[in-house]
Amino acid sequence: MCSGSRRGGADASGLSSFMAVPRRGMRADPTKFNCLTIDSTIVTPTNQETAMENGQAAAPQPCVQYRIEGSVAIIQLNRPERMNALTVEMRETLAELCGQANRDRAVRAVVLCAAGRAFCASGDVSNMREFNVDSARERLQRAHRMIRALADIDKPVIAAVQGAVAGIGWSMALACDLIYAADTAYFSQVFKNVGLAPDGGALHFLAQNIGLLRAKELVLSGRRLGAEEACQMGLVTRVVGADRLQDEALAMAATLAEGPTLAYGFGKRMFRQVYAPALETYLDVENWAQTAAIMSEDHQEGVDAFLSKRAPVFKGR
Repeated sequence: MCSGSRRGGADASGLSSFMAVPRRGMRADPTKFNCLTIDSTIVTPTNQETAMENGQAAAPQPCVQYRIEGSVAIIQLNRPERMNALTVEMRETLAELCGQANRDRAVRAVVLCAAGRAFCASGDVSNMREFNVDSARERLQRAHRMIRALADIDKPVIAAVQGAVAGIGWSMALACDLIYAADTAYFSQVFKNVGLAPDGGALHFLAQNIGLLRAKELVLSGRRLGAEEACQMGLVTRVVGADRLQDEALAMAATLAEGPTLAYGFGKRMFRQVYAPALETYLDVENWAQTAAIMSEDHQEGVDAFLSKRAPVFKGR
């Protein structure tokens, strides 16, 4: 079903009520991550305001939040001030959380969502000037660990997306089993804007879902694809009103969690065998190509243009 109710809502994301109230898990090594993975002392907006009123410094919110609700794990991107653009640390955190949800026998379905007006506006461009060959390769490897961990979850995974779903953010959504999109959502392969090839398995997932010709058009043009058009093309499962996104995604996750999740897992493994080549094989090629693109003059020009808010002048080298 591509169309749902079109009622408006106060919160465009439909997901801002998901706060991190972890009930099981581990604490991230603070020397390894800038963003906490799971922390029993996470500050909610209410007690954060109270702390500020008392003149106390509020503890920072984690960039990725994790919550168990019933038998559904909720993984939420929480960097709304940057439209949830992924940092390197967030990729590593997401990979660990996906692995944790997969191992936890009490978790029977997963919802991937994001706080704020956007799901994910691709990777964080602000640090892209700092790469050398080794750091560029490591960046790709972390992204690939995240995508594989998400795609390899043997339980139903629903992406609930709103606003910008761009670059690797779109790759993340495509790695899920179902994509529920708010009517505010739009999708774009923005990699070309900074002189990069698509990454995060984007070409692999797009070609499998819509074929090579239409995938090439989306990648080469980098155009925005609205939620309804994406649904008609087979890239979105269902479009709903933004104010209903949370309820619809959680309701479907709860329904799937009551089903034969062992059989679902077997089915997902069989679906992976349909892909040719396998995701892992494709990502090896992507690692080589994107590392070369990151070291190119065009990429440096794309990043400089983005940060300077001007149009890039690419030279094909």
